[in-house]
Amino acid sequence: MTRLPVITGLGFVTSIGHDRNTVVQSLRKLRHGFEPYTFLNNPNLPVKVAGTVKGFSFPSPSWRDWSWPSHFAVDRELVRGLAPHGVYAVCAVQQALAEAGLKPADLAGGDTGLFCASAGSPYLLTHFVQDMYATRGQRGNPMGIISSIAGTLNFNLAAFYKISGAVCGFVSACASSSHALGYAMDEIRLGRQKRMLVVGAEDMTDESILSFASLRALSTNPDPDKASRPFDRRRDGFVGTGGAVALVVEEAGLARARGARIQAELVGWGQAGDGHSVAASHPEGAGLREAMQRTLADAGATAQDIDYINAHATSTPAGDRSEALALQAVFARAGATPRVSSTKALTGHGLSLAGAMEAAFCVLTLDDGFIPGCAHLEDVDPVCEGLNLPQASLDEAPSLVLNNSSGFGGSNVCHLLRKPQ
Repeated sequence: MTRLPVITGLGFVTSIGHDRNTVVQSLRKLRHGFEPYTFLNNPNLPVKVAGTVKGFSFPSPSWRDWSWPSHFAVDRELVRGLAPHGVYAVCAVQQALAEAGLKPADLAGGDTGLFCASAGSPYLLTHFVQDMYATRGQRGNPMGIISSIAGTLNFNLAAFYKISGAVCGFVSACASSSHALGYAMDEIRLGRQKRMLVVGAEDMTDESILSFASLRALSTNPDPDKASRPFDRRRDGFVGTGGAVALVVEEAGLARARGARIQAELVGWGQAGDGHSVAASHPEGAGLREAMQRTLADAGATAQDIDYINAHATSTPAGDRSEALALQAVFARAGATPRVSSTKALTGHGLSLAGAMEAAFCVLTLDDGFIPGCAHLEDVDPVCEGLNLPQASLDEAPSLVLNNSSGFGGSNVCHLLRKPQ
């Protein structure tokens, strides 16, 4: 596998910004995207903060009532088959294509593939099922399935952009878009595709986020400045968010031939299962440890080579502990001290969006020459002993960065990204 996958375009719709420059400034200045939020219009619920996606509105299940920032051009006919996170995705793809110097027509044909990740839209699915029951099956939205189930992103984007290469959706909970990016790398390394569009997206709705409260996974801290604090001794759960991120991944030779600016090289990836629990991370981080080791081996790198790690750390007590132990096993015990931070302290946890979003953040660190600090980290959990956790962002230009993701069932996925050679 001698073909090198590179990233030439990024697009963002996130709680910390809807364009590259805003996102970079938010990461540098540790400016979070959290706001007080009342779920289900019930002030008695203990969860009171969310990573909101500003400027977008989905007040009803009817697409006719939806709105988005005016500088995004979203085809009204396309919207009929989209969920809210599909609207986010279209806006992110537009940015990524523009940054890569591509037109929508350049995606048509068999040389370009599309890998997506989302959990579907519980918001729309709930509405459509309730409508079916209310009418005893005598009325239904013909686009109901298309817009609400987990494959909605690949259904809509592949058809709209006329993509006839590899098209697939990935569902591995919070590792989903990391799987999409890893397998996109392989499509290029194996010569099956010349270009891949990778998209992760999730609704920012009550239905997508509040369900995690029953797992006691969500923070009940009402202070937006304190609710998400990965690796802090007083963390009590994650803050939910939605949005979309798109990445244009190309074979390096193709990118150079058309004069595209290469922002980062994708030099390795790996995955491993915990084999432990349907929901909880392995208590010693066994699967993530193995995934990191496989990623280093895939890239021919050592622990000492890594400059920065974007941790999966969601701010849950058990999950952060598990990852800290895995990081110690792979890096601290080898005498390596890469900088470590979790940008979920700023964005919140984007669920299946998280891996692609944080891979894109890693690209920004390489391309813009900085390392995000550990926002809101005041009292470091003793389990993190030996980890290098900068509390402020650093004007240090990393050359090799690692991105970690973990999902339900013990799915662990890592990517290794390098500054262009």
